[in-house]
Amino acid sequence: MSHGTEVEVELTGGLLHDWQRRNRTATIPHAIAELRKAGNLENLRRLSDPSVGAYRGRYPFLDTDLYKTLEGLAYEVGRADAPAGAREFFDEVVGLLEQAQAEDGYLNSYFQDPDQPKQPWSDLGWGHELYNLGHLIQAAVAAHRRLSDGRLLTIARRFADLVVRKFGEHGEEVVDGHPEVEMALVELYRETGDADYLTQARLFVDRRGRGKLKHTIFPGEYFQDHVPFRELPSVTGHAVRMAYLAAGAADVHLETGDPTLLAALERLWDDMVASKLYLTGGLGSRHSDEAIGDRYELPSERAYAETCAAIATMQWAWRMFRATGKASYLDVYETVLYNAYAVGLSVDGTAFFYDNPLQRRPDHEQRSGMEDGGELLRRAWFGCPCCPPNIIRWMSELQDHIALHRDNTLYIGIYADARITTEDLTLTLATNYPWTGEITLTVENAPSEARTIALRIPAWATEAKLTTPEGPSTSTADGWVLVRRVFVAGDVLRLSLPMAPRAHGAHPYLDATRGAIAVARGPLVYCVEQQDVGVPVDDLLLTPGAVASATARQHKDHVVLQDHVVLELTGGVAPAPAPELYPVITELPEEPASRDVPVTLVPYFLWGNRQPLAMRVWLRTEREHS
Repeated sequence: MSHGTEVEVELTGGLLHDWQRRNRTATIPHAIAELRKAGNLENLRRLSDPSVGAYRGRYPFLDTDLYKTLEGLAYEVGRADAPAGAREFFDEVVGLLEQAQAEDGYLNSYFQDPDQPKQPWSDLGWGHELYNLGHLIQAAVAAHRRLSDGRLLTIARRFADLVVRKFGEHGEEVVDGHPEVEMALVELYRETGDADYLTQARLFVDRRGRGKLKHTIFPGEYFQDHVPFRELPSVTGHAVRMAYLAAGAADVHLETGDPTLLAALERLWDDMVASKLYLTGGLGSRHSDEAIGDRYELPSERAYAETCAAIATMQWAWRMFRATGKASYLDVYETVLYNAYAVGLSVDGTAFFYDNPLQRRPDHEQRSGMEDGGELLRRAWFGCPCCPPNIIRWMSELQDHIALHRDNTLYIGIYADARITTEDLTLTLATNYPWTGEITLTVENAPSEARTIALRIPAWATEAKLTTPEGPSTSTADGWVLVRRVFVAGDVLRLSLPMAPRAHGAHPYLDATRGAIAVARGPLVYCVEQQDVGVPVDDLLLTPGAVASATARQHKDHVVLQDHVVLELTGGVAPAPAPELYPVITELPEEPASRDVPVTLVPYFLWGNRQPLAMRVWLRTEREHS
């Protein structure tokens, strides 16, 4: 069975296209300025010019912020509307990397720093050296594929070859404290055909949990290193590390066909979705170690749900779709894309959330990313700025995760205005998704033989309808509707995905939101911000019936909400609570609404772009009486 090949996709309009345009015009120029200000380039420059000054920053992985930015730029600098100064920045950084790389191929501005007492490879638990290599490889592969520029690839291969010599089949049996290099090495194998890189990726996956890493500060669970990967009982530990490791293991499976890896990945994924993933697709419920909690440990106001974890979850989801063809993985991918990922960036593209809670209390003061002082909501940059450049690279690559050609079928899994081209089929998609569920697919060019097109039916779209040249069809299988025919230019497929607002409850074991409801429409989760309701959000009561009768309206009255769909409904106001924090009760109280109040809900990804007021995704409920 083929695992599929990506097809050529160009985003031509709509929300995802707008996000990419914002990435080019605002986020990338902003990030370049912040990287210069933070000293990332100077850290490399001083390796050949000590007069530049001391290493700037606290962490040994700051080179990755350059690498992730370069990966995004590889998609952008060749465009006619490339970001101003992007090409010059790209070339400058590549030149600095060429100068900084050691004779044996090693490259890390922190450990190569002459004033750094630690030696290379002396702290694999926290040194992030292989994590650095992973992001360097991904930037190099992107530059080679998109720009036919082999400079970064040469640098990356020299470093990767050092790793193979030092830690390969006949070398030291080690792993890195932060997985990431595994999926990068597989991609390097795909790009170069050198099987040593695939072997090294497999070794890093297989060695985990076998006593090869010294654990400090946190126990082995934090590093996914307390048991072998295939024996992990559940996703655990640092959320980004966990999802990157799983994505790397999925890549190893895709290239080796190892069924034991796939079985473990499917089991871990299913457990995560059933008990550890937020409604928004966010992963990670603990601030103390940026970690995944116990099953059903999903507090709203203390949700960590790091933006990098959202990206890592999407990477894992896409690879699982490639491995299995199951639409359910893309259902999660899409939820993460429009919620847990999108919320990480401000409307203007120049401020970021590091962590992404589902609730903000009126008196909340802790800053995103646990920074001291400054903005209460999104920030321009962080002392540990891993999320902003990660947002940049993923935004530049959105078109790569729209469609896949697999088993002689073109699977279209994410809907956007786009032009899709395979070896012998050209299609255009026209839609205002995710604001509406109407999708029109028009064939521009097709061969004389029959072809199959598969369209994903999201799990929430219970009354989807497809109209083909032969007439309507509602037949679906495993989340896909398949159309096989001899297509001709001008053929049109029309898919309708009704987007009624819906109320979600929570599993009874999920204490933090038991008895509350959340609101969604299509792939979007909605929330209430204090500025959009005339009573405290903590006193607001909703019912499933009120949600079902909500009106969807395209907002025109505020720059933040411009052209985005909000939901308007009638809620209730709870009676004043007892003053005691823990009153004595003899029966469960009911909460009849004292009066009605108009409520506007906004897409969760838009919250926090106005005043820093209270916000809730999960809302109190009023019992509905017949």
